[in-house]
Amino acid sequence: MHLNCHCVQEMLNIPDNKEVIALVGNPNVGKSVIFNKLTGRYVEVSNYPGTTVDVNYGFYKDYVIVDTPGVYGISSFNDEEIVTRDIVLSTQKIINVVDSVHLDRDLFLTQQLIDYQKEVIVVLNMVDEVEKNNIKIDIEKLKEILGVEVIATSASKGLGIDKLKEAIDKNLFKKGRITPNLEKILESEGKKFSCETLVEAENVFSSSVSELQEKIYALRRTYVDEIFNKTVKFDTKKLEFKNKLSQVLINPLTGIPILFATLYIMYYFMGVLVAQRLVDFTMNTVMGEYYLGFIKGIVEKFVSNAFLEKIIVGNYGILSMFPIIFLGLLFPLVVAFHLFMSILEDSGYLPRIAALVDRVFNKIGLNGRAIIPIILGFGCVTMATMTTRILGAKRERLITMFLLGLTIPCSAQLGIISGLISRLGFWYLVAYILIIGFIFGLVGRILNKIIKGESTSLLIDLPTLRIPQPSNVLKKTYYKSKGFLVEAFPIFVAATLVLGFLDATNFLHAIENFAQPLITGFLKLPKQITEVFILSIIRRDYGAAGLVTIPTTKGQMFVALVTTTLFVPCITSFAMMTKENGLKYSVFVWISSAVIAILVGGILANIML
Repeated sequence: MHLNCHCVQEMLNIPDNKEVIALVGNPNVGKSVIFNKLTGRYVEVSNYPGTTVDVNYGFYKDYVIVDTPGVYGISSFNDEEIVTRDIVLSTQKIINVVDSVHLDRDLFLTQQLIDYQKEVIVVLNMVDEVEKNNIKIDIEKLKEILGVEVIATSASKGLGIDKLKEAIDKNLFKKGRITPNLEKILESEGKKFSCETLVEAENVFSSSVSELQEKIYALRRTYVDEIFNKTVKFDTKKLEFKNKLSQVLINPLTGIPILFATLYIMYYFMGVLVAQRLVDFTMNTVMGEYYLGFIKGIVEKFVSNAFLEKIIVGNYGILSMFPIIFLGLLFPLVVAFHLFMSILEDSGYLPRIAALVDRVFNKIGLNGRAIIPIILGFGCVTMATMTTRILGAKRERLITMFLLGLTIPCSAQLGIISGLISRLGFWYLVAYILIIGFIFGLVGRILNKIIKGESTSLLIDLPTLRIPQPSNVLKKTYYKSKGFLVEAFPIFVAATLVLGFLDATNFLHAIENFAQPLITGFLKLPKQITEVFILSIIRRDYGAAGLVTIPTTKGQMFVALVTTTLFVPCITSFAMMTKENGLKYSVFVWISSAVIAILVGGILANIML
């Protein structure tokens, strides 16, 4: 089977009159940065048919640049590999991005692309890391051996991008030197060498492995090792230090205390410095005193209708509650979270957390890779739900989505929880973490027992550890925060209007009375907390924000925080779960979360209150 270029152009909705260049490389080699440098802002996203993988493409002059998912080789073991396989086999021109520090690993894919007789330009990215580690790469020798153009870049700093653009403009794409003796292996099996016969021999359209495939792999691997030894010299002392530091981070004896210390720093940064001190100024002083007094004065002059006034500047008004919560509370918390996460991501620490927790996650039917959507869930559960696509088996995705919807608070909710719980005292924080952690583990074990199938093993790339670059961190913080706030804005407006209408028509009071036996009886909480649960259905962070203004005892606040954390996924998360796994599954998660939250909250209330 061989795809033609127009087939993929139709699948991705790419214009027929433009030639396609595929951007191909291992995970974490800076492909997306190079893609952004080449295409600028003109970026389109398409969902590749038959998979759950989104493919970005953009335009550079008369070319369409397609950013393929990161893979280690052309094969069919998961959706990412299937998508990259199809695009590579249907595209003649390839820009192969490799990590200069890990050439021994990345050149395997490079040589495979050359063996498939593709016209290739190799981008030797992250050359600044090479210099820092005293690694010397003989680029001219590498060009000679591979037989293709090799361009050194540091995409994050913009170095070498002009040379890459010049190479594209001059059409320096070339077919390189195929792996020695590869033709002989194929001839011994009665096959004449060509791209099609090699694709067939390597079994790239199947997830099974043949004896011939293993022979080709061993031959190519040996050749790549020879290329590496001929072209790369390095300072073993610097590499040894980074390798030792990496081992310290993934060894449970040292890695777990470091992880807890990192989480504590995150809690102090978000829960104390931002959620208490900064938010106290932005929400209470700037928005609560100056803005609210100003806007109420204007509205009261022009609006005489009591019903309209209540909806506009009442307790749940669109010009009172909404801007105070959205700008005064959520905005600083969301930015703070994404700033912290961008630092962790840019340093290379996140994948090491995955390696560290792999053994623990195996007990709930997951591998360490699941920590990535779990951590991203602390930013936005909706986006994290979509990110579960990186997991290898469907059962892993089902388990992770359930746990995300049940136990993981998003960045804004987490910031509010951190601020409220820090007022209760340190031991309340410890108890909160233990309870949520216990529910996470218990529900995970139960789901592991009842969901059929087998989980996959952890295979994850550990990028080079480095000091985060301020420009990268700030860009990631800006785009991720902007994306979250833009997505949340219309939902918050709609939620405020609904709540304002319910309040103005006294329906809110009627709902409070209806739910009173459950709220004040079983959970032993003030009946106003009914409003928090209603808001949590729309957005959990908006619900948590409602707790800020409700007077409670310490025990009641603790019960409310645990219950609202475990309460149902918000509307957008519910919609994303439905998109990924169908309505039946998302309804199951929604009902289960509500039942678990009320049961846990009731048990806590009867113990503490």
